[in-house]
Amino acid sequence: MSRAEILAKFEDHGVLPTQQRLEVADVLLVKPQHLSADQIIEKLRKENSTVSKATVYNTLNLFEKNGLVKECLVDPERRFYDSTTQPHHHFYNADTGELSDIPMSDIEVSRLPELPAGTQLEGAELVVRIRNLAE
Repeated sequence: MSRAEILAKFEDHGVLPTQQRLEVADVLLVKPQHLSADQIIEKLRKENSTVSKATVYNTLNLFEKNGLVKECLVDPERRFYDSTTQPHHHFYNADTGELSDIPMSDIEVSRLPELPAGTQLEGAELVVRIRNLAE
């Protein structure tokens, strides 16, 4: 995604462009991917960015709140920020920590449990946890 496309996305989602937000977006929104905050910080450091860790977390929270990214919680200690915001499922490799997409059309859900009273379904996304085969 180009800088012009990122700026257009910011405008569409009501995000004020700042230099720090643009630096985070240049890492995360450049292509469909799943990155943790630490992975984003590591990439920023390799580019000699001075964006602070707190600013990265605040920016990711803002992006998630405004619909630029989806937060994916795959285990209690790891959060990913997904640049693909349309509904889809995931494989999570517990050995490598890698998260990868599964298209919605590849999984068929035949039935969901009855929803609690006073609620409605917003969506359902599946995380398929996998491990590498032992050699």
